[in-house]
Amino acid sequence: MTGGPLAGLRVVEMAGIGPGPFAAMMLADLGAEVIRIDRITPGDAGIARPEGLDFTLRGRASIALDLKQPEGVALALDLISGAEALIEGFRPGVMERLGLGPDLCLSRNPRLSYGRLTGWGQEGPLAKTAGHDLTYLAQSGLLSMLGRSGAPPVAPLNLLGDYAGGGMLMVAGLLASVLRARAEGTGQVVDAAMLDGVSLMMVPLCGLIAAGLHDPQARGGSLLDSGAPQYDSYICACGGYLAIAPIEARFREELLRGLGFEPQEFPDVSRPENWPAARAALAARIASRSRAHWEAVFEGTDACATPVLSLKEAQAHPANLARRVWVEVAGHLQPAPAPRFSQTPAAVPRPPAPRGSGAEALAGWGICETRIRALRDRQILL
Repeated sequence: MTGGPLAGLRVVEMAGIGPGPFAAMMLADLGAEVIRIDRITPGDAGIARPEGLDFTLRGRASIALDLKQPEGVALALDLISGAEALIEGFRPGVMERLGLGPDLCLSRNPRLSYGRLTGWGQEGPLAKTAGHDLTYLAQSGLLSMLGRSGAPPVAPLNLLGDYAGGGMLMVAGLLASVLRARAEGTGQVVDAAMLDGVSLMMVPLCGLIAAGLHDPQARGGSLLDSGAPQYDSYICACGGYLAIAPIEARFREELLRGLGFEPQEFPDVSRPENWPAARAALAARIASRSRAHWEAVFEGTDACATPVLSLKEAQAHPANLARRVWVEVAGHLQPAPAPRFSQTPAAVPRPPAPRGSGAEALAGWGICETRIRALRDRQILL
């Protein structure tokens, strides 16, 4: 990509799944020049899909390199020597065994920010064990608090651990390290663990627990976890759903008036003992009309009442269209780069490149054509 606030930043990405590619995608979205080092033969990790439909691979070149060959490792080291940042998501020790560990890379490139993204971190008793988003949520304590009262913990989509607690944490850590390296000339290892990231996101929740405002032992029994009737989704007459979230009294009054209640006569939801009666009244009233009816009633208000849109509906909603939340890339709608920048806007991302199709990008990284041709002849480089 060209343009964007990270133009001029060069990043090497070691091919992986989930949060690593997402972090590399975010950097590429914002203008960084990212080159992805793929395997010569595809791996079997993650969820298989047709080539070109892993949208997290958008916006960057891919080379396929045989890292079991010394010449392949040498090329990877040369690329890393010309980068400011590296992202790898292997289990601890894999990069060292490949001959690409942080000590060697930092000796070649002292300004390098060496990003290591794993579930459990580089150290500790779980460091070398396998896991996925749900296992990190379980270990963090967060999963025990997700779900409704009396039901098992709910497995959310893999957004919390993989992408918020992993990919975004890696982006923040890597850019912090790059800023320091640019100021002081010294790189470092950035150890981003999804367990750490998910735990970090619970800082506000821990404050609520300390204040007695959230009970971590009563899943689905507190204000923000579907326990409180004023913070939940309700079925409408048409089968659709309306989400309401008027935490503040002034917003709650607006919601109640829109629903046809007199706020002063409605059960006081600041008192948990009134929650069952309030929930029953809200459920009955919302179920009496269609989602479209309530959408019209609450449009433009501060009632914090919003229809629960399907993904297709969200992509076509006028507010999302006005905000340009979605962008079409190679015929597929996908979320646009974010956040937005007033002076250095990001370009529309390029579609995911086929694995190993980006060898022509190597010239821009100082790799001569003769070397590229020789590596291809020996099938070390696709």
